[in-house]
Amino acid sequence: MAGHEHVRVAVIGSGFGGLGAAVRLRRAGVTDFVVLERRDSVGGTWRDNSYPGCACDVPSHLYSFSFAPNPDWPRNFSGQEHIRAYLEKVADTFGLRPHIRFDSEVLHARWDTGALHWEIETGRGTLTADMLVSATGPLSDPKIPDVPGLDGFTGKVFHSARWDHDYDLRGKRVAVIGTGASAIQIVPSIQPLVDRLTLFQRTPPWVMPRMDREISRAERWLHAKVPPTRALRRRMLWLIRELQVGAFTKHPAQLGLVEKLARHHMTKVVKDPVLRAKLTPDYRIGCKRILLSNTYYPALVKPNVDVVASGLEEVRGNTLVAADGTEAEVDAVVFGTGFHVTDMPIAQRITGADGITLAEAWKDGMEALRGSTAAGFPNFMTVIGPNTGLGNSSMILIIEAQLNYMVDYLGQLGTLTAGSGGRAALDARPEAVRSWTDHVQRRMARTVWNTGGCDSWYLDANGRNTTVWPGTTGEFAKVTRRVDLAEYEVLRAPARAGQRKAEATR
Repeated sequence: MAGHEHVRVAVIGSGFGGLGAAVRLRRAGVTDFVVLERRDSVGGTWRDNSYPGCACDVPSHLYSFSFAPNPDWPRNFSGQEHIRAYLEKVADTFGLRPHIRFDSEVLHARWDTGALHWEIETGRGTLTADMLVSATGPLSDPKIPDVPGLDGFTGKVFHSARWDHDYDLRGKRVAVIGTGASAIQIVPSIQPLVDRLTLFQRTPPWVMPRMDREISRAERWLHAKVPPTRALRRRMLWLIRELQVGAFTKHPAQLGLVEKLARHHMTKVVKDPVLRAKLTPDYRIGCKRILLSNTYYPALVKPNVDVVASGLEEVRGNTLVAADGTEAEVDAVVFGTGFHVTDMPIAQRITGADGITLAEAWKDGMEALRGSTAAGFPNFMTVIGPNTGLGNSSMILIIEAQLNYMVDYLGQLGTLTAGSGGRAALDARPEAVRSWTDHVQRRMARTVWNTGGCDSWYLDANGRNTTVWPGTTGEFAKVTRRVDLAEYEVLRAPARAGQRKAEATR
């Protein structure tokens, strides 16, 4: 990487957000950009998570870019390998690879107020950029709890997002910590292989049937030859989820019927009343992420599985001890304990105009104007930023809406600098960020995520929901369609001396 390279846009990450940004930039006529990727291939969370059974819980025809439809999805809910292959294909189809810098982890980015650009230090050198787009995503940095005694464990330890495929679990005594979206896919996949599986469950999840099936060859042929059928399928999947949003955001009491369906799904399989009691949540369905599986409960009733309805408290040698005193001696520990969502590590590496990091600016909770821009961080945007997450639909819809906002942002910058010979930047006004955040939090107050009686990863350390969007994806697309300059302070810098001299001699 050249020591003095300058680009118009630098994008961090090459998952759905980063690759989507790259495609939208090219389609908008912007070719002067780079994608900075810390690993050696694209895919983001779908590259990192390769654990047994890894798959998406959003239908494939909705969990893909609108501008890159795939008629060949093999199943309603595709597995990790198919989603990763799809992202590799997007990189190839849209000619993105010349823009991608692999093994280029962003170590630090600092806003230069005088030059009105970002100085970016990576693992392979430095560069500057007019605009910095963080597309690292909330599911990129695994979280392993600080368990007393874990460093003295002599067996194998790894996180679900850093699966060790060289370690053979067959015949081993294995502990799985956590019962989130990854764990309920891992448990049924490894249960037949291991000698004994002990599942440490702090809070039971609500689990619904997974309406999965193979997409027939005839369907795939039809979607390839008659594109409107593919578009209709996507539209129907989207509409069903849009119609469900009201129950989550305005009328949580309506979710009672869904709870009955989930209870029936469990009681069909789990006949032991003691185990059933362990697996029955005491909070409103939807408060935590609803999980989909047809194999989770059948795995838990197998004779080689123990469910410990208590969180992991400490490790003594090779014995795991739960908060209720239950002990289990194991050979391997798999943490399915999620990610740094409300405390994204990349925020510690971004320093804004006031000399403080984004993490410091967000010490009391993440907040960004329209989920995208933060006060004091000019020409900086986060894809899947604060309060842009979803509880029941496809994040790709949110990503595409934010990318439209990004393109309009660049267009506004271009208009501001056209003919002036100078440079310009946009900095979100603190009062605009505050107004937007207050608006979102007022709407959040009656949602199931705030009233459902659970402690979820949607909430930050202060108990505030800084993760989820309390509305439909259609509404989010509307509020991010255009950049309102009234919400921003326009920063300007004079033209460089060389530019002024060149203009004077024209």
